[in-house]
Amino acid sequence: MEIAPRISVSETVRFGKPVITGTRVPVDLILGKLAGGMTYEEVIVEYEITRDDILAALNYAAKTVSSEEVRAVG
Repeated sequence: MEIAPRISVSETVRFGKPVITGTRVPVDLILGKLAGGMTYEEVIVEYEITRDDILAALNYAAKTVSSEEVRAVG
């Protein structure tokens, strides 16, 4: 089931984690690789995805974080 443009979830793929549609590449993996210093091109080659897939993952993550509520405790 597509939950955002180019992002899908399925119980049978990666335990229901969001992945790039048509692949088994999880959104969190893409974000982690970029945060770890890989370039877009390196991620594209390594995981056989497109620049648009990476942008979709970043957009999905941004929207997810923007709707998250964090409460300070302490």
